[in-house]
Amino acid sequence: MERRLVSASAGTGPLLRVSSLVLARGDRRVLDGVDILVGRGEICALMGLSGSGKTTVLRCAVGLESFDGGRIEVDGFSLVPGPVPPQSRLKPLRLRAGMVFQQHALFGHLNALDNTALAPIYAHSRAPAEARERGRQLLDALGVGARASAYPRELSGGEAQRVAIARALAVDPPLLLMDDVDFASAFADRVVVLAAGRVAEQGSPADVLVHPRHPATQELLQTPPPREVPR
Repeated sequence: MERRLVSASAGTGPLLRVSSLVLARGDRRVLDGVDILVGRGEICALMGLSGSGKTTVLRCAVGLESFDGGRIEVDGFSLVPGPVPPQSRLKPLRLRAGMVFQQHALFGHLNALDNTALAPIYAHSRAPAEARERGRQLLDALGVGARASAYPRELSGGEAQRVAIARALAVDPPLLLMDDVDFASAFADRVVVLAAGRVAEQGSPADVLVHPRHPATQELLQTPPPREVPR
């Protein structure tokens, strides 16, 4: 895969700025003042154990979850505390940021190619032939071109992940957020580790993943990845 798969677009200024992000559920602070800055062209891997707040940060950043304090800016589009804005107001954000979920969230009734072409056709009004050609190119680039006609239930976990990445890239978002750490050590310029809703440590993959200092990072690296079941 090319490095561009999770890199940001060219331009000036940071592409993503998360400032003092707070989210509480009852008496528990899921996010407790998270600060993250991602520059244009930078590949930043957000990592953490289950319950660290990693997925919640990503969901907040793409307007899928509300938060109680702080601010998020995505390429000039701002999200502030309060209810999630209606989808009609989030269209500028949808053009700026794509999301790849850990569980892939592919549409089960569509094959890999149709999953990839869906958003360009129906959300961005691209010609079906153009969208499908772009989808084939992305699937080929990700090594799953031969699985274009396969349905999600017929894909392995790794294949489904690559199809999900192709689907997110099909609309050429400046920012791609991935709820998966498989590519962190190979592609990230910087790693940010969350623990208990806070940034525990951050730095280059060579520093953080090879010489972890925080107990949460050490535990994360000792946790075996989920076993992929052959299909």
